[in-house]
Amino acid sequence: MNRTLEYHIHPLENPLSIKGFLKGKGYSSQNIIQLKKNPDSVLLNGRPAHMNQPLRHKDVLTICIREEVSSEKVLPVKLPLHIVYEDEDLLIVNKPAGMPTHPSLHNYQNSLANALAWYFADQNKPFIFRCVSRLDRDTSGLTIIAKHMVSAGILNSYVAAKSLSIKDARTNSSQAKNSRAAAPLPVVYREYLAIVRGSIYPREGTISAPIGRREGSLLERKIDFDQGEPALTHYRLEQEKNGHSLISLHLETGRTHQIRVHMKYLGFPLIGDYLYNPDMEYISRQALHSYRLRFPHPITGAPMEFTAPLPQDMLQVLEPQLF
Repeated sequence: MNRTLEYHIHPLENPLSIKGFLKGKGYSSQNIIQLKKNPDSVLLNGRPAHMNQPLRHKDVLTICIREEVSSEKVLPVKLPLHIVYEDEDLLIVNKPAGMPTHPSLHNYQNSLANALAWYFADQNKPFIFRCVSRLDRDTSGLTIIAKHMVSAGILNSYVAAKSLSIKDARTNSSQAKNSRAAAPLPVVYREYLAIVRGSIYPREGTISAPIGRREGSLLERKIDFDQGEPALTHYRLEQEKNGHSLISLHLETGRTHQIRVHMKYLGFPLIGDYLYNPDMEYISRQALHSYRLRFPHPITGAPMEFTAPLPQDMLQVLEPQLF
């Protein structure tokens, strides 16, 4: 994937090198290492430049991203693909339930990565699969795909910033009171919709319970107050219909199976969840959908927001008379 980025340097409060400027734009250390490997990747006023060169007012800094190879272990396969948004830096895909995000031992040709590999191969474009936030196989909805190494690095920093901000809020709260608050870091806000049986109570709240692996299982997780990692989930009741509750959920941390484990801990496990609550009367997969994404564009900084309506299998739990 080829991408050229151009920065027009305005007056700087403090002198900055090219490296310092790019760091301020969110480029990762790995991005900078990769760019240094090709002398034509970094141009200052049209000429190759070193990362430690200083920038001045009215300079033009050009970053040339050249990725000529594709993911070697991802077989292109023609599969249904619902692209909600695409530009030179990223895609937003509405993934169906039943489609794994990455290829694996028993899912070598039916993943989202396979579908995207075909999509780009059909355009004769190289493509390295970089999913910013993976969804479980049976979770439907919106996910972000970075189209090159720089957008991937910046978007991943948004994801990391959320957990970091929670950690800092807890460990440095006393320091924060005595110092000027730093500017908030950009984050990816994701809202899920889920269905549980019965009337959820309390109708909204926050679940704070650490999550760890369950002994003897490669997949299953459990609440573990001794050795688990901190996990924080906010939930709110949206509606009650047909003996079920539709809830919205927002995560402050990204632990494996966090929503599924936390809702079971609350006493309202997701219906259709073969691992934590095999209640398959109304749906054959966990009733969980990535409904909303909101984040700044990794290159332009422009605010972006996307939603994906509930899929039919979740709608018919709430409104069976419509189907």
